[in-house]
Amino acid sequence: MACATKRDFPGRRWLAVILRGVHLVTVILLGAAVFGQAPQLGSHDAGIAVLISGTLVWALDIWSKPEHLRQWAGLSMFIKLGAIAAMVLWPPFYAPLFWLVVIWSAVFSHAPASFRNAEILP
Repeated sequence: MACATKRDFPGRRWLAVILRGVHLVTVILLGAAVFGQAPQLGSHDAGIAVLISGTLVWALDIWSKPEHLRQWAGLSMFIKLGAIAAMVLWPPFYAPLFWLVVIWSAVFSHAPASFRNAEILP
């Protein structure tokens, strides 16, 4: 499905690359904190960092392609951010929610574009 609307500005692509890189680093830090390999960083703080960086990535995606909110990809991001928020609120579920988000992300990142970009809301 072709993009109906695409907004852009000079440097948007590089901003997206940088935001996604920062987000990846925060996800790795969160995993290390959840599994006790980053004692200097608490899981709560790492979860907040993932939530903020993920929200920034999602916001740029929505701004660039407003129809993103009506597609599986946009809904997927909303669900992932909800799972991260749940991790921050309910520490006993850090590990299972972390793995759920990792698996969910892998599926949606590698699913065919025809699925990811399919509209689910009118």
